[in-house]
Amino acid sequence: MKQTRADTAIAIVQAVLLHALLLALLLAGLRWSQRNLALAAQGDPIEADLVAVSDLSAPLQRALRRAPTEAPPPAPLPKPLPEDTPAVPPPTQKALPPPVPEPSPVEQEKVQRDAPSPEVAKVPREQEEKRRQPDQAELESKKQAEAERQKLRQIEELRRLREQVARERAQAEMRARQLADARAAAASPAPPPPGNRGADPGLQARYAAALQQAIARQWTRPESVPLGQRCRLTIHQIPGGEVTSVDISPGCPYDALGRRSVEAAVLKASPLPYAGFESVFSRILELNFVAEDR
Repeated sequence: MKQTRADTAIAIVQAVLLHALLLALLLAGLRWSQRNLALAAQGDPIEADLVAVSDLSAPLQRALRRAPTEAPPPAPLPKPLPEDTPAVPPPTQKALPPPVPEPSPVEQEKVQRDAPSPEVAKVPREQEEKRRQPDQAELESKKQAEAERQKLRQIEELRRLREQVARERAQAEMRARQLADARAAAASPAPPPPGNRGADPGLQARYAAALQQAIARQWTRPESVPLGQRCRLTIHQIPGGEVTSVDISPGCPYDALGRRSVEAAVLKASPLPYAGFESVFSRILELNFVAEDR
């Protein structure tokens, strides 16, 4: 709790009133003790000498060692005196011991001043609490940062799993499409038309579309490459669709970033579609790649 100026003023006034009350009580007690001391000092003083047993004479020492005799019978009561007999004065009262002096007001005030006040004792506790507060705030910030890092790790793991599932699904769809094309090609009894070196133009078109989709799935279009823009690629591959190298045509309108990204996408898409396209497969493949988003 924060101490205000009003609290400080009230504490000072209470301390002053308490000191004034203690000083008045001390002065009243001092006067009362001086009055009693003056009354007790009346009368003749009594003097006494202390004597050791060894300082006594031999007969007195023997008398002290002798066994005590029986107590003498009680003396008879005195006869009542006549009325005209003067009264015997009462014995003098013995002097009382001096009272213990009380502490002076100056010493009492010094003791009270040296004693720690509640307000002064409260200051170390407040300082200790203020010193602990930064440690607690730092601990809370560390906990919050750790929670944020944990959340980011979970999000990254979830994104990675989603990408893996999407990649596996795309590969499964591509295999299913290649298998369907192969089955359709095997079931088709019609021979390819003459004049095309024995290749089916429909199968050739499907092969080019499969290549375009396989490469586009692995490509992220840069902002510098507009949609629909074409780039001539020369792909060197081996049976099975494994890519050995990629050449970009000098007439490709893509910038350096676009060319590098297309080349990386072709290598990442390896192996390219092969099953079902054996009849139109070529080790040196010419492809017009079209810029499009996934």
